[in-house]
Amino acid sequence: MTEQRHSGKSGFETRAVHAGYEPDPTTGAVIPPIYATSTYKQDGVGGLRGGYEYSRSANPTRTALEGALAALEEGERGFAFASGLAAEDTLVRALCRPGDHAVIPDDAYGGTYRLFDKVEKAWGLEHSPAPVSDVDAVRAAIRPGTTKLVWVETPTNPLLTIGDIEALAGVAHEAGALLVVDNTFASPYLQQPLTLGADIVVHSTTKYVGGHSDVVGGALVVRDLEVAEAIAFHQNSIGAVPGPFDSFLTHRGLKTLAVRMERHCDNAEQVVQFLLGHPGVTDVIYPGLAEHPGHAVAERQMRRFGGMVSFRCAGGEEAALRACERAEVFTLGESLGGVESLIEHPGRMTHASVAGTDLEVPADLVRLSVGIETIDDLLADLDRALG
Repeated sequence: MTEQRHSGKSGFETRAVHAGYEPDPTTGAVIPPIYATSTYKQDGVGGLRGGYEYSRSANPTRTALEGALAALEEGERGFAFASGLAAEDTLVRALCRPGDHAVIPDDAYGGTYRLFDKVEKAWGLEHSPAPVSDVDAVRAAIRPGTTKLVWVETPTNPLLTIGDIEALAGVAHEAGALLVVDNTFASPYLQQPLTLGADIVVHSTTKYVGGHSDVVGGALVVRDLEVAEAIAFHQNSIGAVPGPFDSFLTHRGLKTLAVRMERHCDNAEQVVQFLLGHPGVTDVIYPGLAEHPGHAVAERQMRRFGGMVSFRCAGGEEAALRACERAEVFTLGESLGGVESLIEHPGRMTHASVAGTDLEVPADLVRLSVGIETIDDLLADLDRALG
């Protein structure tokens, strides 16, 4: 096995298929086996075969996934976790200490906000929200000497705000902080933050990376080996790692990421055009629209604009709830990034944890994860749902 096969000059699709694993030298198997083992025979006391001793510390199936993730994000090392939030918590514990401070998005994913506000804050880490689209506001939220992490989602969840990764990296580094980019919505196919100056990339691999709504996972990819060593120590010490079958499923999904993302984007663009002309919709939020405030930045740092679409309903919260309940091809459910289309009401579902805070989302907002189904079926379903 190797973590960096085809990670250099090969194209994205080639790396997605091949990086992280060489065909098995004994059998020629082209897909990483599921190593369903907790421990490994040692060649004498302390004589580890291939570096494996216990599957919390390392497992060959997970190693293949981590190598592939590092190659696609163009980082030095990748780390897989049992969930996106497990990845986030491990990152914070590895790089921060009580008394430190972090800047987070003012429209962050509800789970991320809950982690910082209810878990890390009790541990002693302070945080301040700032709009990721406003570089000066992020700079103003930084506490020089205390801020260790500037945490960015771009696009954000669920308002699809765009942050300028290169500019934000400069602001973070001027203050001696690291820039963390949650790349879940874009996926490594549409955006590689490490090439734009970010220090760490976070993923909920449950979403586009896995892509089939059949596995929960998370990942970190870093470009600095000293940071990598700190994360590796905490990954092993905390132990929130995926099992071999989860690693296998995630890696299998990763191989088709490029072709899936193209279809997600194709369908999303047609959904946006439909919604723009619908009388029941007051506002369509999509970075691909020229009128989106972050369009120019997104066009510069993303390959395409993604499969996530949010919109606001003319009839207020009741209309938004009614649309969610009436949809049929769009499944009412949380999560995103799977091959099937999903619809949800952020205010009462994924972002209920930020109700009553500065991060509260509009009550008339609906979020779509546009899947890869036949586009005519998706548009007919939205027409029916919106009445």
